[in-house]
Amino acid sequence: MLFAKKTAAEKRAAFAKALKSGKLLRFPGAMNPLTAMMIEQKGFDGVYISGAVLAAELGLPDIGLTTLPEVAGRGHQIARVTELPSIIDVDTGFGEPMNMARTIQVMDEMGLAGCHLEDQENPKRCGHLDNKNIVPVSEMVKKVQAAAKAKRDKNFVVIARTDARASEGLEKAIDRAKAYVDAGADMIFPEAMQDEKEFAAMRKALKVPLLANMTEFGKSKLLTVKQLEKLGYNMVIYPVTTLRLAMGAIDRGLDTIKKTGTQESLLNEMQHRKDLYKLLRYEEYNTFDQNLFNFRI
Repeated sequence: MLFAKKTAAEKRAAFAKALKSGKLLRFPGAMNPLTAMMIEQKGFDGVYISGAVLAAELGLPDIGLTTLPEVAGRGHQIARVTELPSIIDVDTGFGEPMNMARTIQVMDEMGLAGCHLEDQENPKRCGHLDNKNIVPVSEMVKKVQAAAKAKRDKNFVVIARTDARASEGLEKAIDRAKAYVDAGADMIFPEAMQDEKEFAAMRKALKVPLLANMTEFGKSKLLTVKQLEKLGYNMVIYPVTTLRLAMGAIDRGLDTIKKTGTQESLLNEMQHRKDLYKLLRYEEYNTFDQNLFNFRI
């Protein structure tokens, strides 16, 4: 109840095995632990924790303002409530290669199954925005090497993201991806591919698992699961989808209340209290105290 039954090591081992299955693993973004619980309830393969979402929840733009303790803390809160593996965005690793090594070990301690780091300069920005600046290949290679060496669990997945497509072109992005694999990356995250041909070119060039980012309103076409499977991708994330769904509903709901003076017309759009309590496994907490669930909903 309070924590998932599976240990972090068990979740990592299951994730590592699933990456070799040939199946496309679907990881929707969780903006909080409750969302992660619903993602599991709906039968997805894992949970993704977006740096952009974490920053937005703090009222900040996605430009690298969040800190290691903030990101690690949120990662732990989410990873602990689900039996699914959780992958987290650690932006540029919170500093130099030594910071990157510490970041890996902290995420290990927090129960994450893996993380991705990117080759942008600070202040970084969303991968689907223009005019991003990226670091030299040699600098990112050092961070990837540090991350790989810092792993204490062989099944912790180090994912190297490259944002080079926008500024250097597809071929240079592929070259960077190959360098990151040589440096020890377990998986590659090619950001902001513009069409299926580019996704296919990245797959043709690399033998390691690949992650596709299906974020809304970005530079990549929103490909279906079948399309991504045909392209040979191993994992897909929907990083900001749940936040956008929630904020859209909140926006409309608040307008309705302001206009009509009541939320009565919104009840059918809300999660019912009984469904929330079922998701939270409220009744099971009676194991500890019979006075906790002694009411009717």
